[in-house]
Amino acid sequence: MYADELTDSMEKAISETNRRRKIQYAYNEEHGIIPKTIQKSIRDTIKASIVEEAQAEYNLSKEADLQEIIDKLTDEMLKYAQEMEFEKAAEIRDKIKQLTGTN
Repeated sequence: MYADELTDSMEKAISETNRRRKIQYAYNEEHGIIPKTIQKSIRDTIKASIVEEAQAEYNLSKEADLQEIIDKLTDEMLKYAQEMEFEKAAEIRDKIKQLTGTN
């Protein structure tokens, strides 16, 4: 956190974080757990799979009406958003961006 002064709410948040961290360290020590950072590139995998899925799922070809496919995807994305399934809506948004060539 960046601030000129440490407010009460900031101090409470920091204290709570430190309290939880202390509990987690004790648990890890007791059970012999050594936390490790995950080392993998997620974005490259996602981009490759989106293109493959879009080509397979929507059977894209040079004659395909790309705008019609994008319209269907947009309707599907809005439906998921309305149903509060934001992860699925975001996946479809990413497919639309990939198909339109915008990132």
